[in-house]
Amino acid sequence: MIDNSNPRPVEWPRIVATVFGLGYSRVAPGTVASVAALPVAWLVADFGNRFWLLGLSILTAAFGAWACELYSRTKTDPDPSECVIDEVAGQFLVCAFCPAPPTLHAYLIAFVLFRVFDITKLWPINEVERRVPGGLGIMADDIVAALMASIIIAVLAHLGLI
Repeated sequence: MIDNSNPRPVEWPRIVATVFGLGYSRVAPGTVASVAALPVAWLVADFGNRFWLLGLSILTAAFGAWACELYSRTKTDPDPSECVIDEVAGQFLVCAFCPAPPTLHAYLIAFVLFRVFDITKLWPINEVERRVPGGLGIMADDIVAALMASIIIAVLAHLGLI
């Protein structure tokens, strides 16, 4: 007989927020997640198109905000470092602004720009991180960092430099 009186809590928020455990990397978990996002972004952009990748970024951000909200409630830190789904959504967003078809050069620049903005937390990224609470806040600062990197990517692409 199965005892259902004390069901185990669903682990989906943790799995999503940590991107299947990538967030537990001992070295640079955000960078690890961004690197892991690159081949997925490449496949979606190459087999679909950049708009599909933009849509995937939006879906990842929405689902990630939900997962991070639920996961962060189980922690004492309001923005646990193992929550790295925000890096995945941000990296997808920046790659969506790279020229089609994807190139290693463009994706490398997109990766570096996104990581620089995400790590340095320049204004307005730091303001968003400080003011927006919960799962939305965990996601929002990375999306702003991605938007800033995307502007540079779009300008470089327009100028034919990538």
